[in-house]
Amino acid sequence: MTAATTAVEAIQREMTIFARRARASAGRMHPELSLVSFTLLGHLEECGGCRATDLAAHYALDKSTVSRQVAALERSGLIERRTDPEDHRVQVLHLTEAGQEILAQVTRSRRAAFRERLADWPEEDLIRFARYLERYNAGSATAADPD
Repeated sequence: MTAATTAVEAIQREMTIFARRARASAGRMHPELSLVSFTLLGHLEECGGCRATDLAAHYALDKSTVSRQVAALERSGLIERRTDPEDHRVQVLHLTEAGQEILAQVTRSRRAAFRERLADWPEEDLIRFARYLERYNAGSATAADPD
């Protein structure tokens, strides 16, 4: 086995652990807000609202998956549908005030958890790690992606 093969296997293993930890911590930070819900709310905040089909395309998710998530977020009062002023046939999803508050609360909690976990890392390592993650996430998604 080559060093590169061993490294890729280690990356896969560690990314799986990271994903499991992220899902588990999302539930602790806000019991009704899954990691997927948090991610969708964050995207809606970033883009100022979008269609459910845009969310599905952005995250390479099936429309039915996004539809279920959107329905749950609507029932929770965290998002609402508004008619697009430019095309009245289109419904655009937006955060409600409650959605903005919960997103801000969970974001603060997540940032504090990251700061605590990375507190002993030298600044140079933090910068390098951030660049590597950005580089990894900038790669194109494929059907084989574990997301």
